[in-house]
Amino acid sequence: MAQPPFDPQKLPIDAVAGEPALAPLRLTPAWLRQRFAAPPAVWTPEGGEQVLPARAGRAPTPASVLIPLVQRAAGLTILLTQRNANLTDHAGQVSFPGGRAEDYDVDAVDTALRESEEEIGLARRHVEILGTLPNYLTGTGYCVTPVVGLVQPPFEIAADPSEVAAIFEVPLAFLMDGMNHRRLSAELPTGRRSFYAMPYEGYYIWGATAGMLRNLFHFLRAE
Repeated sequence: MAQPPFDPQKLPIDAVAGEPALAPLRLTPAWLRQRFAAPPAVWTPEGGEQVLPARAGRAPTPASVLIPLVQRAAGLTILLTQRNANLTDHAGQVSFPGGRAEDYDVDAVDTALRESEEEIGLARRHVEILGTLPNYLTGTGYCVTPVVGLVQPPFEIAADPSEVAAIFEVPLAFLMDGMNHRRLSAELPTGRRSFYAMPYEGYYIWGATAGMLRNLFHFLRAE
C-alpha cells in the first residue's frame, strides 16, 4: 500500500499561515454564487505536490473531487470523508468525495458527481454546481479538478464501506481562516516536502485536501 513514510501528526509546525478569516458575508450561498459567476481577474493559487518517484515519468491520471458546501442553519459546512485504511492511495486520509475519471464521464463535473454518488450516496439532484478551481497535482500522480457545489438538506448519504470509513462536516468558517492553516514539512529521500494541515476535532486534514482548501481560501479572499 502507498503510505507516506512519516506520520504528519507527529511533525513539528513550521509556521501558521495566519491570514485573516474571511468575512461572514463571503461565506453565504448568495455571495459564493456571485464569486463563481464573476471570478476575480487576478488571484494566485498555490502549487500542487511533487510527484513521488514511483509515479514519476507517467502522465497524470485525470480525477475530480466534489467540494460539497452544505447549507446548514448555523452556516455552511464542508462535507469530507475519511478513507479506508486499506486503500492503495491516500489510505486513511481525509479527502473530498471523488476519484479518477472514466471514459464514459461527460466532463470533470460529471466525474465528481458520479464518484460522490458511488462513495457516499449523495444524489446529484441535491448538488448545485458553482464552478471549479484550478487543477491540483497530487504526489500520487493524479491531476485533480476540484468541483465546488452547494448541497441543500435534507439529503441522504451512505458510505461505501469498501472506500469510506467516516463522513463528517467541518464549518466553512473554520477552514476559511488562515489561523487554522498549519505549514509542516518532512525530510524524504527525494528532498524536503512541505504541506498544509488543518486539524479539526480529531480529524487531521492535510496534504492534497488541505492544499485544495487553501486554493478555495485564496479564490474567495481575492479582491
